Amino acid sequence: MNYKTINHYKIHAFRDRDQFLDQISNEYKILVAMNAEKILKNDERLRTLVNANIGYPDGIGAVMALRQKGLEAVKIPGAEFWLDIVGRFQNKKSFYLIGSAQEVIEETVAKLYSDFPGIDIKGYRDGYLKQEDIEALKNDLVQNKPDVVFVAQGSPRQEFLMEELMAVHPALYMGLGGSFDVYCGLKKRAPKIFINLGLEWFYRLLKEPTRIGRQMVLVKFLALLMVGKL
Repeated sequence: MNYKTINHYKIHAFRDRDQFLDQISNEYKILVAMNAEKILKNDERLRTLVNANIGYPDGIGAVMALRQKGLEAVKIPGAEFWLDIVGRFQNKKSFYLIGSAQEVIEETVAKLYSDFPGIDIKGYRDGYLKQEDIEALKNDLVQNKPDVVFVAQGSPRQEFLMEELMAVHPALYMGLGGSFDVYCGLKKRAPKIFINLGLEWFYRLLKEPTRIGRQMVLVKFLALLMVGKL
């Protein structure tokens, strides 16, 4: 068993990215990035969704909690891991991309074709979806049958959309937040030294001081972890 329940969320632990890739090679599940902020959400719909799929540690708080509970765990940054999925399965699986603005998704697709020649992209569209757009998207997925669907929206909106899409077209789904913007160079991740030290959250706070309210969630999370409340 490579998962533990933290605040009633089931979170899977992986010793490295290759182990994660091996586990999902034949899965039809939704991959949900879990960090301190998401773990502390009291959202039963989100909790049910995560527990029925694969929540993975995409934050230092989640990694610390898993290690405290005796599991070997590393941080799996979703902004990088989706490209690991493409790299591992580009010759075996087909892909579909949803999210961000139209110019960003078009640039993302063009860059994927350049970086991964021969990649099979069944379709793509921006992330601004009205209900009629969602219905058209469902039809497109059913018709084109992609193996992997990446959805880059905010959380938990992207998770709930993936749940709705999964009901009509089973596949491997992964929520990516702003990863398309990062891939295209429109947003920058923290320098490697911050990432390696588990301080990516601190770099974001330095760049965006208005995030202080969100980052205080990590302090609350660590306090609860220390007293055994998670």
